[in-house]
Amino acid sequence: MKNTFYISCPIDTFSGYGARSRDFVKSVIESNKYEVKIIPQRWGATPTGFIKDHQEDWGFLEPHIISLQDNKLPEQPDIWCQITVPNEFQKVGKYNIGLTAGIETTACSASWIEGCNRMDLILTSSTHSKNIFEKTTYNGKDQNGNVSPLKLITPCEVLIEGADLDVYKPLKPEEFTNVDLKDALNSIPESFAYLYVGHWMQGQMGEDRKNVGLLVKAFYELFKGKKGKKPALILKTSGGGASYMDRNEIQRRIASIRKSVPSKYLPNVYLLHGEFSNEEMNELYNHPKVKAMVSLTKGEGFGRPLLEFSLTNKPVITTGWSGQVDFLQPDFSGLMGGKLTKIHPSAQQKDVLIEGSEWFSVDPNHLSHFFNDVVDNYKDWKVKGKRQGYYSRTNFSFDKMSEQLEEILSRNIPNMPAQVKLSLPKLKKIGGDSLPKLKLPKLKKV
Repeated sequence: MKNTFYISCPIDTFSGYGARSRDFVKSVIESNKYEVKIIPQRWGATPTGFIKDHQEDWGFLEPHIISLQDNKLPEQPDIWCQITVPNEFQKVGKYNIGLTAGIETTACSASWIEGCNRMDLILTSSTHSKNIFEKTTYNGKDQNGNVSPLKLITPCEVLIEGADLDVYKPLKPEEFTNVDLKDALNSIPESFAYLYVGHWMQGQMGEDRKNVGLLVKAFYELFKGKKGKKPALILKTSGGGASYMDRNEIQRRIASIRKSVPSKYLPNVYLLHGEFSNEEMNELYNHPKVKAMVSLTKGEGFGRPLLEFSLTNKPVITTGWSGQVDFLQPDFSGLMGGKLTKIHPSAQQKDVLIEGSEWFSVDPNHLSHFFNDVVDNYKDWKVKGKRQGYYSRTNFSFDKMSEQLEEILSRNIPNMPAQVKLSLPKLKKIGGDSLPKLKLPKLKKV
């Protein structure tokens, strides 16, 4: 009889954690070594319904999804895995795995260390995250009141995120299937566009984690006052939701930044808002007017969109710190320098982005250099992009991730003891109510 492998995760959400969950679960199922059961969880305010919208590719997961009665499991799992933030980790199975994207800063909260120490194995997405988990230490007190350091004692290993090479790959124009997206991008007058993909998170100008506000302002400043041909900037972004209110708020932010840059001639910034399928994202990446991806992110647990885009053989320009440097090679990508700075209070989040920790702020001179150099010397950058694409395909595919996962599990999971009866704790619910799925909007100039 196969060991039971229960996985609690946001499997049905349109989110980075949702994509990670689906890849992980698919890999475990395809190993054919376990009886896999999936317990769907929410992920903040991100919409659900991914599996229903992608039946052809992901419908095979549905027989593995279980509904809980009174939030109780039908049995104690042999293997229990949670894919979430570490403070949510619970010890439920005979062997317990916590999988998290990890840490975008120089320290994690004490509650994350405590959560990790409740598990038997921690899997995270990057060398950066692993290092921060292992070096973060707090002074605590034991039961006798003696000072005792709180640090990670659970083994922690890197499990890479692997891209689906059947989806993320170079496309020819005749292979595009989304007519609305193709027509929208064809309609913009610019022949050269930078692309940013990611959420626009909390934090005042220049302090949000993805640093979208500074990216927009820097783009306006660098290319203002120039008549004739100028590059465009396309933002595939949201505040974390898919509502019309969210879209309006993003449009307001862009318009406010535009007004703050006085110039008769400003480059154009375009907004794409709403949920895209994996195939739609790849068509966006491959559109001939999209020449490069740019991100001024202050920190990434991994940086999945950067990996996906690199598989189109186009250049990636981003900060040279945190999770993305595991796969982005300095000779093949534009990795900007800078310095570590304190997280601003406006960007702090309880247990996630904590007071006193640091993240990366890009050097404005590096930003200016790369922005202009990619435009002026694009032929050279195309060569770099092809080399990075080859490296990404060779080392960061779904198959490579699956191979790594199988090796990690075989090395760490012990022989299971006999089944026992016990009362299980209730599972915590992540996030709130679902949001309605919106039709893919057309590109809008802001």
